Amino acid sequence: MRIVVLSGGIGGAKFLVGVRAQARALGAEVTAVVNVGDDVRMHGLQICPDLDSVMYTLGGAHDPGRGWGRVGESWVVKEELAAYGAEPSWFGLGDKDTATHLVRTQMLAAGYPLSAVTAALCARWQPGITMLPATDDRLETHVVVDVEGERKAIHFQEWWVRYRGEVPTHRFVFVGAEAAKPAPGVVEAIAAADVVLVAPSNPVVSIAPILAVADVRDAVATGPAPVIGVSPIIGDSPIRGMADKCLATVDVAVTAAGVGALYGPRSAGGILDGWLVDSSDAATEVPGVPTRAVPLWMSSEEATAQMVKDALSLAGAASPGS
Repeated sequence: MRIVVLSGGIGGAKFLVGVRAQARALGAEVTAVVNVGDDVRMHGLQICPDLDSVMYTLGGAHDPGRGWGRVGESWVVKEELAAYGAEPSWFGLGDKDTATHLVRTQMLAAGYPLSAVTAALCARWQPGITMLPATDDRLETHVVVDVEGERKAIHFQEWWVRYRGEVPTHRFVFVGAEAAKPAPGVVEAIAAADVVLVAPSNPVVSIAPILAVADVRDAVATGPAPVIGVSPIIGDSPIRGMADKCLATVDVAVTAAGVGALYGPRSAGGILDGWLVDSSDAATEVPGVPTRAVPLWMSSEEATAQMVKDALSLAGAASPGS
């Protein structure tokens, strides 16, 4: 069995822990196609937050308290940069994390594509799955905002880390998406998959940038495998993160039904053949998309693996693109 997962960072990483556990029980192969819209160049280093969150989490090196970054991290580099007055001061680099960014940046400068760099980094961490960036090309999520009386576009990282999303926000723009091509192996993995899962990641800034790569979206929307999404919303709140702020910006209800409708049924040009929602949202209806209600809190690896098992069961009952 081959499972492909479209994933963002922190929430997607937790979901992938459960996917990996269930895959091991089934003898299945897992490929994660990971968002690169958050990627940014800071202090001369190329930083890939979602790829790193997945790699560190599956490699057993993430900080479970913060939910991101390395466990046992120190911040000497951050403090020294601040002492020099180096900008941006609002973005902090941990010392252990800096080593990853140094290696990545050196390899990119030597001409290696991001997919090859990611594979090289994963050789150390052994995540137990295949990790692929959605694209090797530049694709960055920018946000159109009003700041200090001026309307301008800023990088997603500045919008979230510096401003915490608490500025008037008008839209999200995926810079470079029109020209971006899938990274090697992405379309092939989707075409060969027995099921495609959409992780409970932020639909606007984690999943949408992946689907903004036209050939990736086409592969998901027209491929032979059923596509099952897992709701990132329980009740009227995101499982974690700022999906509520992002959904409000694009005028989508902060509900499981709202996100399901945003993705839409494959039979009508969307991507879903099934939609997994939380037990508390059992009344959810998404036109054209079968739904199933199960517990969605990722409170442990076992609970998340059961959630994945439920998603695979729904996939077995789904008719791709019907």
